[in-house]
Amino acid sequence: MRKKAWFSLLLATLRLIVFGQARLPIQWVTHFKTLPKTTGDIIFLANSITDGGEWDELFGLRPKPSLIPMPRQVEWKDGLFPAYRCRVIEIQSDKLKAEGNYLQKALAEKGIHAQIDTGGGKGPVIQLVLGKVPAPAPADEAYHLSTDRHQITITAGTPHGVFNGIQTLLQLLRDNVAIDACDIMDWPAFPWRGYMVDVGRNFQSVGLLKQQIDKMALYKLDVFHLHLTEDIAWRLTIKKYPQLTQPKNMLRDEGAAYSENDIREIMAYCRARHITFVPEIDMPGHSGAFRRCFSVDMQSDSGMAILKNILKEVLETYHFDYLHIGGDEVKISNPGFLSQMVRFIGQYGTKTIGWSPGGNLPKESMHQLWSAKETLDDPIQYIDSRHLYLNHMDPLESVVTIFDRQLDNVQQGDASHIGAEICLWNDRAVDKEEDLLRMNPVYPAMLAFAERSWRGGGEPGWTAVAGVPGSAKVEAFSEFETRLLDQQKESFEGLPFPYRKQADLVWALYGPYNNYGDLSKQFAPEQKGVDNLAPALKASGGTIILRHWWYPLVHGVLADPKENTTWYAATRLWSDEDKTEAFWIGFNNLSRSYSTDPPPVDHWDDKGSAIWVNGKLVSPPLWKHAGKKGNLEMALVDEGYEYRKPTLIPMRKGWNTVLVKLPVGGFVGEDWNNPVKWMFTFLQDGTGNTGIFGLNCPL
Repeated sequence: MRKKAWFSLLLATLRLIVFGQARLPIQWVTHFKTLPKTTGDIIFLANSITDGGEWDELFGLRPKPSLIPMPRQVEWKDGLFPAYRCRVIEIQSDKLKAEGNYLQKALAEKGIHAQIDTGGGKGPVIQLVLGKVPAPAPADEAYHLSTDRHQITITAGTPHGVFNGIQTLLQLLRDNVAIDACDIMDWPAFPWRGYMVDVGRNFQSVGLLKQQIDKMALYKLDVFHLHLTEDIAWRLTIKKYPQLTQPKNMLRDEGAAYSENDIREIMAYCRARHITFVPEIDMPGHSGAFRRCFSVDMQSDSGMAILKNILKEVLETYHFDYLHIGGDEVKISNPGFLSQMVRFIGQYGTKTIGWSPGGNLPKESMHQLWSAKETLDDPIQYIDSRHLYLNHMDPLESVVTIFDRQLDNVQQGDASHIGAEICLWNDRAVDKEEDLLRMNPVYPAMLAFAERSWRGGGEPGWTAVAGVPGSAKVEAFSEFETRLLDQQKESFEGLPFPYRKQADLVWALYGPYNNYGDLSKQFAPEQKGVDNLAPALKASGGTIILRHWWYPLVHGVLADPKENTTWYAATRLWSDEDKTEAFWIGFNNLSRSYSTDPPPVDHWDDKGSAIWVNGKLVSPPLWKHAGKKGNLEMALVDEGYEYRKPTLIPMRKGWNTVLVKLPVGGFVGEDWNNPVKWMFTFLQDGTGNTGIFGLNCPL
């Protein structure tokens, strides 16, 4: 029997079992002397027969696991490890008890119940070993994972390295049944791979923070930075000054704060996952809650005395390794403030971190970069967060720009360039805490950042462009995107994940046409179509940014964008039948940190942008806040394509033509809250039978 026939038989049998029909097909009796006893037996047998090559038919995944970050060295071998029959986790050192317990619990959640042993286990076994791994220095996090039909061995020089290997093992275990035989050697490019959450402005429950920490661990991020204090609210309970967290001193989420038990619980949760916990008490800026409570400025003598009492309590209670002290976006009226606080904190054995550019931060503090204005000075340790604020990014843009990014301006870390952090600064109020993950590309961007911060590399400069269609750059991005989407299916079911496949979507762009300030002016693509026009350029992606609002720091598809011009973009979509499809459509992805005005009534944006499918104009949504002035206390509800209902568009059988009009006037917005965003998004929402092809594809 051919492999395909075998697999079809096994799939049919598996479906019978899964959907509740207990009787097995008669073919099993014909071809097997011993019937498989469990669904695991069936899946394992199917995978053995097909070498995993048909698993896309069942799960929609690639034949081999889509690992993120991709290990440095991977060699796939023949055979499978029957994980569903594994009953022993063998640890060869007491130093690995915590890692053994972690793996035991993770396997139990997948239906695999294994006991921890110190050696001599029978049957399929997973071994955790402390030993030398031949990896470039520093090798603290390096690991070697080897899998065959009988055992899995994870070897590392430290428990952290073993833990990293466990995360790769869990990603290899896609179906909770079998693991492909392989040999993996792996190590990170940067030791500091962080994620920052601002809970001062919008409180997040401990449960939601734990959810994000779990995803950090799975993708080998190892620093959790919690911004606890803000103008809006002080969220860290202080016993000496309980009034700091009283509702009357908060402007949002009144009364929501973290108790000592909460902080200890978060710290322990991080520690069990080899994640460094970095709290932030912002000083002397972003301290409006402090001023409301004590009626003094932090930089005054009385303010400094109070702050030192707070720091003393915090550092004696928690013994933090690091404390972030902010230090930016404030006028320094007391030149000695930051240096005094750094020395005071240092007495407790805690290292300080501050934002840069900012105040006169001492060089012994680590500098976290947030602006392109800052230059790198080798004697200082740097953490790169420039153009890594997720609250400003379009979801589709975020994965493109972070995947392309060269962190710290270097290929890999060194003593000065230690790594980077993505940051979530949601200045705007939200209706519920889950909206922070729904309205910001936290999880898609986290996976792109995990890949780049672990593997290093990337391209100098900042871009929002996936690349020229057919180029090696687009091919590399497409390969990563496939792995990202596989991970979405495997690890983010039921969780916000604002991303869809975009690398294969090709656009032809026509222009520039001088509109002389008349944004309604029509040109040839709109009047006669594009069939007889030659495009000026082509671009790939679901979000196309013509000119980035931070140009020239961040590049869009136009090398030399001009004011008072109109461009058009066109593509074709194939549909196998007449049907209605759902699409993401947008022309101004609002930052979650600005008081940007909502779109006007009956318009996609304030520039007169438009879109036609098969010659029919696509109407904009009925915006809930249409025409209102932007307000940070007015939560977003439907302004972004990623968190409103998708637009339903009738598609006809065969080719469907999409035309997008993109006029622009000046590049200077009416104020800083309303930057001119010259961009558009058009992308199929979800998966279906519609194939996506560019205009350059043959019919």
